[in-house]
Amino acid sequence: MNKISVLAIDLGGESGRVIKMDFDGVKFYLEEIHRFPNLSVEASGTTYWDVLSLWREIQSGIAKSSSVNSLGIDSWGVDFALLDCHGKLLSNPLHYRDKCSEGMMEWVFQRVSRKTLFARTGNQSILLNGLYRLAYLAKMKSPVLEACDTFLTIADLFNYWLTGNKSCEYTHVTTQQLYNPNKQDWDFETMEALGIPDKIFPDVLKPGTKIGNYQKIPVILPACHDTASAVVSVPSNTRDSAFLSSGTWSLLGIELDELILNDQALEANLTNEGGYGGTNRFLQNIAGLWLVQQSVKTWAEEGNPVSYEQTVFMAESAAPFKAFIDPDLPEFHPPGDMPLRIREFCRQSGQYVPESREEILRVIYESLALKYRYFLEILIKVSGVEVKTLHVLGGGSKNRLLNQFCSNAMQIPVVAGPAEATSIGNAMVQLMALGEIGNHEQARRIIAESADLEYFEPNQGGIWNEQFEKYNEVIIGTMKTYHDMR
Repeated sequence: MNKISVLAIDLGGESGRVIKMDFDGVKFYLEEIHRFPNLSVEASGTTYWDVLSLWREIQSGIAKSSSVNSLGIDSWGVDFALLDCHGKLLSNPLHYRDKCSEGMMEWVFQRVSRKTLFARTGNQSILLNGLYRLAYLAKMKSPVLEACDTFLTIADLFNYWLTGNKSCEYTHVTTQQLYNPNKQDWDFETMEALGIPDKIFPDVLKPGTKIGNYQKIPVILPACHDTASAVVSVPSNTRDSAFLSSGTWSLLGIELDELILNDQALEANLTNEGGYGGTNRFLQNIAGLWLVQQSVKTWAEEGNPVSYEQTVFMAESAAPFKAFIDPDLPEFHPPGDMPLRIREFCRQSGQYVPESREEILRVIYESLALKYRYFLEILIKVSGVEVKTLHVLGGGSKNRLLNQFCSNAMQIPVVAGPAEATSIGNAMVQLMALGEIGNHEQARRIIAESADLEYFEPNQGGIWNEQFEKYNEVIIGTMKTYHDMR
């Protein structure tokens, strides 16, 4: 069989990359063509995404590639762009961490109850969702919304610039809390209640759809939400495992055939998001390596730079289980001095106050692993699915310490990798659309045979079980406060 090549363009919250996959019919080979930062921009107190800079980098990455059979773009979820009647960008898209969403959940719930929203969309109520920034524009009677002709998700903005096709891809749409999967259409009932014009929402297309060409290269929709693409890359066809897409955010979940919209899921604030092949990603969003990233940034600004690789060795050298945090508390959400906030939380909760960088990192990594266990137990209880293995996907899969902590906390084996899960999943959907791979099961077998995987076995079960009980004692109050706010 002749070699076939596709480009996977992956836009993450911290960086973007253009990856070329060569496939010979049996195995695939990856080559990083282009990598670039994704930097937010603050102006007049508002935080935006710099999509024009990203567009320039995307074009540069494609130009560096040669002899490719197709390309596809995936990106982080929940954000969107607005176009005028001439197809021109009205404004740089608002960043999901922008403060405009503050207070908007209450404003929305006064018009559409949280329970009704969950029944309609299946999405958890969390300020990151696009619904709350769109509601903000409606509340403020923003001239940007009044001039809007077309709503596009972030990934679909670039798909439009590549092809001229104004449409939205299914998996990305289902992260916005604006789509009704039972009706397989936008949630127009909620739009009307909030004063959001329904004429701005385009057709929703499924992964694997060819939407046009860019300089004679076919453009194919992968699962355009980066986590959905990552889950395509789970190197197993069994349904007795959970996945953890580990990066700036941690998305912990299980892959199902049906939505779960019961009261238990609502109470636990779990979410249903679209997956490839009509599957449902039943999951929880957890503040992941964001806390490490912001700590590293703070130390660099203080003149003490640390690499992400070094954080593992530093955390290993610190004494275990000195203090715990809830990584999802609102005070850990904005960018800034994360070590200071962690110390302050520990002080206010009557715990040992970590002072050294090593102690701060140990607290973060242990708390993340215990928070993952907390939500895995809820996912298992609500879904009724037995989980025997955890698949850690994405850049965080290279963090051997966190992987081992996950295995210890959950007392199940962890399979780490592939690290480039999102790009691989993106490329695999293209190859299936081109007819080079027969189906998703075959794709996953190929991934299992081609990707570099690492395996971790649980140990220290008694210690971790004991610490999980202590974690719950310390965190349960803050968890309740946090969920009440959400």
